[in-house]
Amino acid sequence: MNSPETNEERDAEARAALQTLIHEYAGQLFSLGVRFCGNRSEAEDLVQEVFLQAFRSWHTFEGRSSPKTWLYTIAARTCQRMHRKRAGQPDSIPSLDVTLPFGDPLIAVIPSEQEGPLQQQIQREARDRIEAEIARLPESFRVPLVLKEIVGLTVPEVAAILGLEEGTIKSRVHRARLRLRVAVDAALPRQPDPAPPPAYSRQTCLDLLNAKQEALDRGVDLDSEVICQRCRSVFASLDLSQEICRQLGRGQVPPDLQQRLQESLETTASD
Repeated sequence: MNSPETNEERDAEARAALQTLIHEYAGQLFSLGVRFCGNRSEAEDLVQEVFLQAFRSWHTFEGRSSPKTWLYTIAARTCQRMHRKRAGQPDSIPSLDVTLPFGDPLIAVIPSEQEGPLQQQIQREARDRIEAEIARLPESFRVPLVLKEIVGLTVPEVAAILGLEEGTIKSRVHRARLRLRVAVDAALPRQPDPAPPPAYSRQTCLDLLNAKQEALDRGVDLDSEVICQRCRSVFASLDLSQEICRQLGRGQVPPDLQQRLQESLETTASD
């Protein structure tokens, strides 16, 4: 008959498991924390608190979900406790009509078709604008967007973490994406000639936009030849927005935070 596992053995097991999770996810959690909290200091506190909570509750985890989903669930809840709504922060974002370029007289250029130096400049300015726009999003839109576009979770995973319906997550991510698209579009030079009249009805363009959003959700290309020049420009700015968000998710753990995490695990005992 095996002897019962001691508290010291359980703590050692938890520390070993969390060392692996720190190596795999601490950088991404830090990047998430910067966008959740708005500054590096609070992001570091968030990451440390996530792993301390994970250590203390390791015995309740039991592999019922993936470790990644479990950690991000802790992170989302911790951030909501740490980060109160900022004064003047809106509760919603503008309607769909405000985020679409149906009335723009000039169409933005396609970023991928620009020469090297210009493309790099566009990328830099677009990244700055996206960072600023993410910070301005209401929390109910910012959190799903960050989890989906920056962390790279699936819609079902984000829904499970936030305790919301998948349709709600999709709606909020789609609307937040369009806000980022507007920010990216403002960084793009315009075509020299006025835009041609729309090739299709407004509803057709909206249907194509919805199909594009669904394709972005799944991480696949939109396979359609029925795309007018204006929609092609919109889709290109959406692609650039998602590409930049993915880049934002490739964060590294600051060395001092890495040290703090190691020390915290060594000195903290589970209940």
